[in-house]
Amino acid sequence: MKKLFIGCIAVFSALFGLVGCNSERTTYEGPDYLMFSDTLYRYAVQETGDVFNVPISATRVADHDRTLAVEVVDSISDAIEGRHYKLLSNTVTIKAGETAANLQVQGNYANIGISDYLSLGLRLVIPKEYQWDMYGIDSKVILQKACPFDINHFTGYCKVSSTFYQDYMPNVTLRLIKTSVNPDKENSVILHNLFYDGHDIVLDFDREDPLEPLVDMEEQVCATTGEAFGTIHGDGKLMMYQPTMYTSYYSTCEKFVFQYMTLHVKDVGVVGTYANIYEWISEAEAEKLKEQGY
Repeated sequence: MKKLFIGCIAVFSALFGLVGCNSERTTYEGPDYLMFSDTLYRYAVQETGDVFNVPISATRVADHDRTLAVEVVDSISDAIEGRHYKLLSNTVTIKAGETAANLQVQGNYANIGISDYLSLGLRLVIPKEYQWDMYGIDSKVILQKACPFDINHFTGYCKVSSTFYQDYMPNVTLRLIKTSVNPDKENSVILHNLFYDGHDIVLDFDREDPLEPLVDMEEQVCATTGEAFGTIHGDGKLMMYQPTMYTSYYSTCEKFVFQYMTLHVKDVGVVGTYANIYEWISEAEAEKLKEQGY
């Protein structure tokens, strides 16, 4: 909501600026409020020790520096200061002539677990006249661990589970396959013999946002209809693609991929949508599975 409000001010200002060269410049003339720019932030804590910023905003420009105190609210926090994070300062200064500044926080990568979802509650310590009741003076920061990405962590032996087995491979509970780096594309691997021997699948990893570790793939052949259904349908190719309505993702910390796939045959129709789990394992674990017949 706060971002929407601030964005609206910017849009209105731009529209007023188009009125004409002789028009007076329109400025905000309302009360002077101080606030966090949003009520919720989510940050990836990485081993590089990056510092992240929690923005604080003012509705009006002042002709002097404004230093604000920030306190941690224990009642809405489960992250522990000094263990999971540290504040680089308990104060923030909005410079004269400016309307924004950042509170700097640094997460402790070593002390955050791979499944932790830690909350840090923050509160501005400011006089009542600078508080806007509509938005309040609190904000919450969520800290999550983001392990470093290495495409080689997703190569080697891979254990594959799929709901597809239940419908068309009833004697299969899992498949042990091998994967390798795709030489033709960055951040991409080849899943060799994913469901049937002789049919490889290319899987791509999205590196844009460590908090949104998504996978994707282009439509490709994963089997023949003869292999999957025991007879020829359509052009004889069972096609596989990733539906956009479901989220498919990977974990760098736990070395797995959870992926939805939709199967169809051209000019025949959709076979169904299934869920796959790819888990990368050690050679020793793979050898044990081989001894069990996988």
